[in-house]
Amino acid sequence: MSTPKVIVTIAPTGGMAYKSQNPNLPTQPQEIADDVYDCYNAGASIVALHARNPDDGATCNPDIYYDINNRIRAKCDIILNNSTGGGIHGEMIGQNENGMWELLWEERIKGMEAGAEMCTLDATTIIASFDNKEILMNTAPSRCRFLADEMKKRGIKPEWEVFSPTHILQDTTTLLAMGADEEPAYVNLVMGVHRGFQNAMPYSPKNLQFMVECLPAGTIFGASGIGPAQLPCAINSLLLGGHVRVGLEDNLYYSQGRLATNVELTERIVRLIREMGYEPATPQQARQILNLPRPGAPVKPKFAL
Repeated sequence: MSTPKVIVTIAPTGGMAYKSQNPNLPTQPQEIADDVYDCYNAGASIVALHARNPDDGATCNPDIYYDINNRIRAKCDIILNNSTGGGIHGEMIGQNENGMWELLWEERIKGMEAGAEMCTLDATTIIASFDNKEILMNTAPSRCRFLADEMKKRGIKPEWEVFSPTHILQDTTTLLAMGADEEPAYVNLVMGVHRGFQNAMPYSPKNLQFMVECLPAGTIFGASGIGPAQLPCAINSLLLGGHVRVGLEDNLYYSQGRLATNVELTERIVRLIREMGYEPATPQQARQILNLPRPGAPVKPKFAL
């Protein structure tokens, strides 16, 4: 029997934390590329990328994404996954006339323009609490459909980002039933961010299992535990037959009081995957699992293999 293969996603940067919180956080194109290459060598097969401006503020500027993608592809064949969520500071947010802060839609959609094989599709509406602001992330049904349609036109495989059962049972399931993605859809179950994101689920084994049970047929899943939930959530995902995500986007610490690096978070989860009798998937094996490049797409993304 062949050894089961596990997709390891490294999320090196994110759109929230600053270097002041962990100096190991890579934010500029070359340091992101170098860090990702080390994680690739440690066993990662997908990289979930967030771009930053030179001042470290969050952005979905396609030129910066393209620069990051190009530097990484020059080093390795890891699957590139650009965010259309962006982040909750920098040029990603703006204040409305009524005083409400919002994650800017016109900035978010720029994340699709840099030729990545995959992009995150947040079929969710949430409110993020950060830096004494309450920030609306408005992904209304029409916006969900727009993201799905535009990714399909570009040959981009969505990574469906969900934070609660309703995001699966309502938004994601509806779009999949409308043909917004081919099997297998890949769903990232984000757990444990409930203190910062309204409408998000806390992590527990029971909660994660319920989320998995809500998934429509023909989907595969990975799990992202936030903060101290990262390690137990990853192990729990493996036990449920899923894939895993680690990285400083989700967790700045290796253990209580000790700051982490992306490489050591990757190395630890790969050790545990092997101890459990599995093997980390290579990027090419991950492409086979995910059915990449996207079948029937009118174009092939710039960085697809």
